[in-house]
Amino acid sequence: MRLLLSLLFFGTLMMAAARAQPRPGTSIEIDLQEQMAHLVEDGYVVLSSPIASGRIGKETTRGTFKVTQKERNHFSNLYGKIVDARGNTIVADADVDMLVPRGGRFVPAAMRYFLRYNGAEGMHAGVLPGRPASNGCVRLPEANAIAIFNAVEIGTPVTVFGTTPRGRARQQDWDHLSDRRPQQRRTQAFERRFAEPPWWR
Repeated sequence: MRLLLSLLFFGTLMMAAARAQPRPGTSIEIDLQEQMAHLVEDGYVVLSSPIASGRIGKETTRGTFKVTQKERNHFSNLYGKIVDARGNTIVADADVDMLVPRGGRFVPAAMRYFLRYNGAEGMHAGVLPGRPASNGCVRLPEANAIAIFNAVEIGTPVTVFGTTPRGRARQQDWDHLSDRRPQQRRTQAFERRFAEPPWWR
């Protein structure tokens, strides 16, 4: 009986590990210049999303990485806000090492649907103010963050490229990007990165 239970337990672990493997051909591409993230499957963009990457001085790191952690309800241990005894926000963009007044407290920033890929940097749902604005992470609208979170596993490749724009986007331009729906198409960046055949074949 013990042997049978051990075999069943081992088999369950093996099946869970197999399900957690990255899907072949699935990757995430983050274009800092265009402020867009793309979910790619077999060379095709299946979802495109506007982002807010790291602001000037705290730019998102460029390079090739892999997803190392998935956490649905993650909280930052570095950034958040400081509130007073009544819960009113005193400092909206606070670091954990800032002085907290008597009766107040530091509230860690929520980073829902967090995908860690480079040290403290990751992708998560957050506010997109129309410009690079984070402390290095890549923020997405929550619906897109959920879709990407559910589509990838630990080990999925993440490529970050482009140059962080220094100008402030016009709000009306950002509004139309924020409403963009998932698309199955190639962007200009992907035309350079992937070979034929065309996406419609």
